[in-house]
Amino acid sequence: MALLRQEVDPGEVGLDAKVLDRLDRYLTGYVDEGRLPGYLVAVARGGRVAHLTTHGHRDLAAGLPVEADTLWRIYSMTKPVTSVAALLLVEEGRLSLDDPLERHLPAFAEPRVYISGSGADMVTRPADGPIRIRHLMTHTAGLTFAFYHTHPVDALYRDANLESAVLPGSDLATTVDVYASLPLQFEPGTQWNYSVGANVLGRVIEVVSGQPLDEFFAERIFDPLRMTDAGFCVSDEQAGRLAELYGETEAGGIEPVPGLPLRGRPRFLSGSGGMVASAHDFHRFMELLRRRGELDGTRLLAPGTVDLMTSNHLPGGADLRSFGSRPAHDEPGNDGVGFGLGVSVVIDPTRTKAPSTRGTYGWSGAATTTFWVDPSRELTVQFMTQVRPKSSRPIFQDLKRFVHEAVTRD
Repeated sequence: MALLRQEVDPGEVGLDAKVLDRLDRYLTGYVDEGRLPGYLVAVARGGRVAHLTTHGHRDLAAGLPVEADTLWRIYSMTKPVTSVAALLLVEEGRLSLDDPLERHLPAFAEPRVYISGSGADMVTRPADGPIRIRHLMTHTAGLTFAFYHTHPVDALYRDANLESAVLPGSDLATTVDVYASLPLQFEPGTQWNYSVGANVLGRVIEVVSGQPLDEFFAERIFDPLRMTDAGFCVSDEQAGRLAELYGETEAGGIEPVPGLPLRGRPRFLSGSGGMVASAHDFHRFMELLRRRGELDGTRLLAPGTVDLMTSNHLPGGADLRSFGSRPAHDEPGNDGVGFGLGVSVVIDPTRTKAPSTRGTYGWSGAATTTFWVDPSRELTVQFMTQVRPKSSRPIFQDLKRFVHEAVTRD
């Protein structure tokens, strides 16, 4: 076990301690109001942690506090890790971003695209071209999630018992075959739709590497980076440090809800959202990206590969709002934000809902966790808590605003 620690005073790296104190008071207000159980927030500059605060509880009923070594379900913050895993195989020449998916997963050999109708009356046609690996990483494959309730294909996912993106009781291979049996919402590469694509990518990694996803992650990413607590399950020794998962109630409070089955190795290894990690673990992952593929003398990826991952891949410089035409993505927070290979990327700071700098990239998780890397300012930021909200909250935008205001020199 390794702990994240504050390494430098904020002023030494051009951050205003008073603004960061205001950030802490703002976040503490969520805890005091019963809207969060507790939290961890960390801001690093140039690789050195300049602000680290823990507050509240990781388990309210047991009275256990949030501590630096608390373990968190990071859900969709798993996706950038899955992208790094795939890019390791790309650099080795065992996988290409332009590979047709069917080359590795034959079940996707004849994808069909939605035209009209719903249920048994749905009309589809053969896709004009294949799903490619890059489509999985950019969420442009035509895949979807069952929980959107905005498109007839979403309903087919629910009919297939994929409400939580996994066929109950099944492993990754079986579940991905079910995805392959369903039509696409649109022609691959023509729209952005957040989807189960990272689960499919995880299965590709297993097939190409010949290893289960958790073993590949541990051998190729976690162990080299000394991400000592990261994984898809927790040991008996780690279990006491795992934060309880809460859900938002209709009244705006929180209550315990079921989380990922982390006690014992899960049957379904989700490249989309299956990971657990400590703040120290994710700090090291962010620093790997900020340092363009190298950390403490260990190089995992070439600088150009990280640059490729963290650049906008939507055609014509489009953002998520213009290229993600589905109602689920037509929101102001998607203005000025593009998408790379598993991460969002700021492409126009004048249009983003929260203050940002061009080239900032990151992603968030379903339990109100988030991270971002601002390469131009050498900033890495993470926020950890464990609440699945019923509605959007301004907490991420306000967090970005506070950090932006705290920077006193570029």
